[in-house]
Amino acid sequence: MAASELYTKFARVWIPDPEEVWKSAELLKDYKPGDKVLLLHLEEGKDLEYRLDPKTKELPHLRNPDILVGENDLTALSYLHEPAVLHNLRVRFIDSKLIYTYCGIVLVAINPYEQLPIYGEDIINAYSGQNMGDMDPHIFAVAEEAYKQMARDERNQSIIVSGESGAGKTVSAKYAMRYFATVSGSASEANVEEKVLASNPIMESIGNAKTTRNDNSSRFGKYIEIGFDKRYRIIGANMRTYLLEKSRVVFQAEEERNYHIFYQLCASAKLPEFKMLRLGNADDFNYTQQGGSPVIEGVDDAKEMAHTRQACTLLGISESHQMGIFRILAGILHLGNVGFTSRDADSCTIPPKHEPLCIFCDLMGVDYEEMCHWLCHRKLATATETYIKPISKLQATNARDALAKHIYAKLFNWIVDNVNQALHSAVKQHSFIGVLDIYGFETFEINSFEQFCINYANEKLQQQFNMHVFKLEQEEYMKEQIPWTLIDFYDNQPCINLIESKLGILDLLDEECKMPKGTDDTWAQKLYNTHLNKCTLFEKPRLSNKAFIIQHFADKVEYQCEGFLEKNKDTVFEEQIKVLKSSKFKMLPELFQDDEKAISPTSATSSGRTLLTRTPAKPTKGRPGQMAKEHKKTVGHQFRNSLHLLMETLNATTPHYVRCIKPNDFKFPFTFDEKRAVQQLRACGVLETIRISAAGFPSRWTYQEFFSRYRVLMKQKDVLSDRKQTCKNVLEKLILDKDKYQFGKTKIFFRAGQVAYLEKLRADKLRAACIRIQKTIRGWLLRKKYLRMRKAAITVQRYVRGYQARCYAKFLRRTKAATIIQKYWRMFVVCRRYKIRRAATIILQSYLRGFLARNRYRKILREHKAVIIQKRVRGWLARTHYKRSMHAIIYLQCCFRRMMAKRELKKLKIEARSVERYKKLHIGMENKIMQLQRKVDEQNKDYKCLVEKLTNLEGIYNSETEKLRSDLERLQLSEEEAKVATGRVLSLQEEIAKLRKDLEQTRSEKKCIEERADQYKQETEQLVSNLKEENTLLKQEKEALNHRIVEQAKEMTETMEKKLVEETKQLELDLNDERLRYQNLLNEFSRLEERYDDLKEEMTLMVHVPKPGHKRTDSTHSSNESEYTFSSEIAEMEDIPSRTEEPSEKKVPLDMSLFLKLQKRVTELEQEKQMMQDELDRKEEQVLRSKAKEEERPQIRGAELEYESLKRQELESENKKLKNELNELRKALSEKSAPEVTAPGAPAYRVLMEQLTSVSEELDVRKEEVLILRSQLVSQKEAIQPKDDKNTMTDSTILLEDVQKMKDKGEIAQAYIGLKETNRLLESQLQSQKRSHENEAEALRGEIQSLKEENNRQQQLLAQNLQLPPEARIEASLQHEITRLTNENLYFEELYADEPKKYQSYRISLYKRMIDLMEQLEKQDKTVRKLKKQLKVFAKKIGELEVGQMENISPGQIIDEPIRPVNIPRKEKDFQGMLEYKKEDEQKLVKNLILELKPRGVAVNLIPGLPAYILFMCVRHADYLNDDQKVRSLLTSTINSIKKVLKKRGDDFETVSFWLSNTCRFLHCLKQYSGEEGFMKHNTSRQNEHCLTNFDLAEYRQVLSDLAIQIYQQLVRVLENILQPMIVSGMLEHETIQGVSGVKPTGLRKRTSSIADEGTYTLDSILRQLNSFHSVMCQHGMDPELIKQVVKQMFYIVGAITLNNLLLRKDMCSWSKGMQIRYNVSQLEEWLRDKNLMNSGAKETLEPLIQAAQLLQVKKKTDDDAEAICSMCNALTTAQIVKVLNLYTPVNEFEERVSVSFIRTIQMRLRDRKDSPQLLMDAKHIFPVTFPFNPSSLALETIQIPASLGLGFISRV
Repeated sequence: MAASELYTKFARVWIPDPEEVWKSAELLKDYKPGDKVLLLHLEEGKDLEYRLDPKTKELPHLRNPDILVGENDLTALSYLHEPAVLHNLRVRFIDSKLIYTYCGIVLVAINPYEQLPIYGEDIINAYSGQNMGDMDPHIFAVAEEAYKQMARDERNQSIIVSGESGAGKTVSAKYAMRYFATVSGSASEANVEEKVLASNPIMESIGNAKTTRNDNSSRFGKYIEIGFDKRYRIIGANMRTYLLEKSRVVFQAEEERNYHIFYQLCASAKLPEFKMLRLGNADDFNYTQQGGSPVIEGVDDAKEMAHTRQACTLLGISESHQMGIFRILAGILHLGNVGFTSRDADSCTIPPKHEPLCIFCDLMGVDYEEMCHWLCHRKLATATETYIKPISKLQATNARDALAKHIYAKLFNWIVDNVNQALHSAVKQHSFIGVLDIYGFETFEINSFEQFCINYANEKLQQQFNMHVFKLEQEEYMKEQIPWTLIDFYDNQPCINLIESKLGILDLLDEECKMPKGTDDTWAQKLYNTHLNKCTLFEKPRLSNKAFIIQHFADKVEYQCEGFLEKNKDTVFEEQIKVLKSSKFKMLPELFQDDEKAISPTSATSSGRTLLTRTPAKPTKGRPGQMAKEHKKTVGHQFRNSLHLLMETLNATTPHYVRCIKPNDFKFPFTFDEKRAVQQLRACGVLETIRISAAGFPSRWTYQEFFSRYRVLMKQKDVLSDRKQTCKNVLEKLILDKDKYQFGKTKIFFRAGQVAYLEKLRADKLRAACIRIQKTIRGWLLRKKYLRMRKAAITVQRYVRGYQARCYAKFLRRTKAATIIQKYWRMFVVCRRYKIRRAATIILQSYLRGFLARNRYRKILREHKAVIIQKRVRGWLARTHYKRSMHAIIYLQCCFRRMMAKRELKKLKIEARSVERYKKLHIGMENKIMQLQRKVDEQNKDYKCLVEKLTNLEGIYNSETEKLRSDLERLQLSEEEAKVATGRVLSLQEEIAKLRKDLEQTRSEKKCIEERADQYKQETEQLVSNLKEENTLLKQEKEALNHRIVEQAKEMTETMEKKLVEETKQLELDLNDERLRYQNLLNEFSRLEERYDDLKEEMTLMVHVPKPGHKRTDSTHSSNESEYTFSSEIAEMEDIPSRTEEPSEKKVPLDMSLFLKLQKRVTELEQEKQMMQDELDRKEEQVLRSKAKEEERPQIRGAELEYESLKRQELESENKKLKNELNELRKALSEKSAPEVTAPGAPAYRVLMEQLTSVSEELDVRKEEVLILRSQLVSQKEAIQPKDDKNTMTDSTILLEDVQKMKDKGEIAQAYIGLKETNRLLESQLQSQKRSHENEAEALRGEIQSLKEENNRQQQLLAQNLQLPPEARIEASLQHEITRLTNENLYFEELYADEPKKYQSYRISLYKRMIDLMEQLEKQDKTVRKLKKQLKVFAKKIGELEVGQMENISPGQIIDEPIRPVNIPRKEKDFQGMLEYKKEDEQKLVKNLILELKPRGVAVNLIPGLPAYILFMCVRHADYLNDDQKVRSLLTSTINSIKKVLKKRGDDFETVSFWLSNTCRFLHCLKQYSGEEGFMKHNTSRQNEHCLTNFDLAEYRQVLSDLAIQIYQQLVRVLENILQPMIVSGMLEHETIQGVSGVKPTGLRKRTSSIADEGTYTLDSILRQLNSFHSVMCQHGMDPELIKQVVKQMFYIVGAITLNNLLLRKDMCSWSKGMQIRYNVSQLEEWLRDKNLMNSGAKETLEPLIQAAQLLQVKKKTDDDAEAICSMCNALTTAQIVKVLNLYTPVNEFEERVSVSFIRTIQMRLRDRKDSPQLLMDAKHIFPVTFPFNPSSLALETIQIPASLGLGFISRV
């Protein structure tokens, strides 16, 4: 093909660019041979003239078509060159966020510097078992390929991971090991990977350091061998380390650090256990401060130290060994601080008692003087003598550093050996997979010995890689039987020869090291003389005589010769090693015990690395001379030998390559630096792989793929039935140069660029076809548009004309209407004017007539009022004259009478003064004087009272007098006013005149007011109208608000309904989750049971002797009670007598704990009872004592004061007693903790304590009052007590004598009397208080008595409960607790009758307690049910023991038994639907009906569920006989036999389906005939007569339900295993609609779908398989609801596997594939409709797949598209949507990729969606299964037993 055919206008090319490495451009005109300049248009819009190289005349690289960009395999690109590779990696990394890409056999991994969700267990499961080309590139795909080849080819494998520091090598190796641990199937050994990962903190601390490129750079390489057994399960691992950079221990460059462990030690120096190390800051040590960067940002060295120590402990390194490691490391730090002082040029010394050296010697346990001496001297041995020579300061410093490096290397070896011991397994290793994590090609500004060793190792690895790639290419060509020529590829054997051959660089270096005076300069001259101008790969720099250049496979590297000899020698003085070996520190000699070589070079020196190899198990024996010779091996020689050993290991395995790329140096996530990427691609050999592939036939197509892709280039006559011949014919026409392609057996091989040429032809053909289609469609559209426009114009004309006619008619109608309106309007105006004038006239007349009438009325009214005024005035004057006259007459009478009274008084006074009158009055008075004397006191008292009354009366009299005086003054004033009133009459007359005038004014004002009133009325009416309008508006607003309220109520109702629906759905989901969890537990239980059986069989086979007493526990109870399941040993040891005799705690573990709790409760109740009894006795004694004191109290008291005192003392003592009693009672109540009623915090307890507190406070108050009374009584007694004790207050004589004295002390007597009355009052109050206290005490005694009775009742109940079984015991205790709380509730209801709030709070607390008790009751019920199930299990075990070892009878023994002759059954009239069999025939029944029954044979012609019916009728007969042993034995044998059948033939779908159907039918029969009302309502009367009468088999129903669940799960696994190989091929890969999807070019990783046995699966295959499943289940009579659940599960598996593969296959994410998927889904839906299964929920399980297919087909450009996608894809997670959009790949050039901005828009819109971050669906998920009750209408008495079943020994009853 000529270049002019490809370099045409608009062709896109790559041109070099200094910034972007390669830049894309477009040709502006065709290229013609001979052109020196190409006119290009750059992507940024600039035009460029690109000049071709005049020597080579090479054209720029062509760019691949857009549909090939982003391919999984770089070898699939049509143009294979550097810019194409770089661009493809960049597009996948930046745009699609894909970090893995294949490049032939190499996996290129780009570090994203971000956590990606692509390493979960679901991803591992998705890649497990898949072929490498079927899925997108991934480290798991490489690991799966290695694992699969190891198992298939029986050959060890290696995964070689290489790359720069920070490229992600260690992480990739870790993920590979995680994959092996997950898929190896060895769960018990999976912690090997955890141990390897646990070793990472240790290896990173001692082998990683901070460099300028990476904060955690691995300064060594490692090779981990993961061992597998014969079953290919992980059994162990072994680690080998390489290239440890020892020089970093003593030297660090700027901005770098030493190994992490040193800084971790310094950061943890303050820990107590590290005080002995005498460490400090890292800046204090020479070996840690050289880089000037002791701290890494974001890293806490102290925490890292803790992690390191934790990892050491996990790997079994003891604390003593850990401290030994830290001592040695601390010693190295102190050794670096040892300083030397020069004596002269050839000698030096160490200062005396040098502190760093002293610390070093103390830590190492060596002698200070000896170490000090050998650090400054060395021993030289000659043939005749040995002498000691001092060394210079520089030599001493180098020797010190060499010793430090040597110690560190030995310690590193020791730690690696201990890690390997922790990872070692005792099981024999069958094969292994090695993971090599090694540093890649290195080139720096200054390159020395270490870069030379690393690049030498990479040359060897690259050679092995090239040979492997070439070998694969050769094998491919030979397999396809095509002629091939030797591919010219870069062979780096000359470079390797330059380094390692005889007289090579290493050989010359070793030779120069042996020379006594050899130097770097002399070695360089030897190199120049030997290789310069003789080897093209060796060059000499122009400006240097101490350097050389080697042309490596990746690049030219200039090495500086300075230091090569010292690094190669790496001399360590033997005397220093001997000093260390003599250490008292035991661990230190262990490091050197394998170091028999005195000065063996084991590593590079100041800046080199070392290759560390494993120490042989046994030291080799040889002659001393040989050993000495062996000791003189140089680093280079040893390095070369170790490298050869590594290459031998790799060559003995099948290698797999992972190349890690560092995208940028700044660790920015998803940032791609083209320069750094190209540099690494060149160095890691990826471009070399591309070049080798491009040299041959890189593009390879199968004939079918080529035909499908390029069918458009063929004519109909070219298409033949033979696809191979068709492709040959077409290619001969399309590509004339036959050297550009080759035909193989199954593939077509193309040279580079040919696929692009075919794609160009295909695109041109499609473009021409599209233009023709567009032309035809556009013409058709324009014709349709013209016809529509013509039709529309005619329609418009018709409507316009009609419109105009209607407008004219409307004008005429309006003219006539206007004339009529004018006529009526004019008549209206005239009529209105006349009416106005007439109304005005009438109004004037009315106003005038009203005015005249009002004037007449006013005149008459005025005259009438004047008459009335005159009448009133005249009457008032007459009355006033009469009153004045009467007053004067009365006054005169009074004056006269007063005068006559005074005269009479004067006469009486004169008579009183006379003697005779006095004598008459006092006759007989002497006799009465004594009587009067005695009444003096009483009179005095009366006098005082009268005086007081008189005083009061005087006050009253004075007030009345004052009142009369005021009345008199008032009367006088009124008299004066009356006089004045006469004068005022005239003035009143004048005022009347004035009033008349005012009346006139008032009338005028009234008129004005009336006018104003009218105006106000009008305004009021206006206001009323306004208010009515406002009212109307308010009503409208009210109605609107009501409407709004109704709407809100409706919305709230809808919201509540939605919430209810959501809550219902959530409850359903929770129920399904619980079912799923329960069924998963059943699944796990069955798996463990099978595992147990397998192990038991293995043990039996191994021992060949059955072990008695070790039988497997039958799984006949629900695994939901797994926490109560006992082991088989315990179950077998128990029997019926022992269970009945042993205490309850030995029966069941829960009974033990319950018994202990009850026993503790009994003890507490007894203690409480004893305390209550003591309290009661104490109270009774106190009552008796108080009664005795009351009886002994004197009945008569001598004096009233003594009586008061005694009474006070009695009350005080009684108060003290009551207070003490209350305190004791409070204390007793507070100490009681058993009853819940009296518990602190209970309502009853709080009420009682409040009452006690109030009583106590009242007692304190009364006590204070008594004390005050006592003090008053004492003072009063002292005041009134007489001096003579013999006199008493009752003496009448003394009273008579002291009457006068008492009169003088009247106030004291009155005070005494008042105090006495007060005393009596207080006494009565105290007595009432005492009575109340006694009542309260009595009430408390009653409460004590009630508590005592409650205690006795509790004890009785407890005694009764202890006699009950555990289940009834728990239930009775809970029922009693509820009864007690109910009584307590009634009591508190009465107590709080007047306080509803307190009662409400009490009720709330009571409800909470009741709820807690109900929950406890439910839990206890569950526990009871579980215990019942366990008891059933025990009973079953005992039954098995009684039956004997029936299961051990071999089938042969059963066959040899005599078989009774089978009679022809006849139907009996009185048949009861029961079957009778003998006890010894049970095994025969199980064998014929279950074990040997084949669904495909005899069972095909049976009634569906016949075995279940037969078994149930046998159970019915055992129930009829009331033989529980027979029922238990039969059910147990049935369940075990079904399990055996399923274990034996569990992979057969028909068998599993058959027994699932029969198990469910058996379960339904047990329910239908259980006698429970809920199950009997569907039965006939005859069926109800067949119900079980003696046994409740509810527990066995649960066991059968669990068995059915296990069978269902096994059925799902079987159909999953059958469907899984068909799903991907049928749903994704097969083209159901031919020609819709085009096949894109693929690379070296061919998909395996083209293989005949797998590629034959189509959608029809899936549908046929579904039909087969459905027909089998229907034939077996499976319940319809159960069939729906099975179909739903099948469709979920189909949808999940299809979607998972779609998410992991970029080649499947296209528009055409979306159409294929939607068509396939529609076919599945059609199948559901045909089977009437649309309501099974199966369609909903395909919703994620449907939405993913729609997502592939919808528009993906604008924001509206994004919104539509977000609303449409509600069944997909955000991660799945973004993944599909990232993977979307156009198959044709007419499609467009999804832009990055659109994907970000989707992510922004979905950021608030709360969904699972998991990418893949769980294809192993099994929906929880339910078994709805399905009663049978079949009558048991009508069932006939076929003779083919061999059940003649069964008789009908």
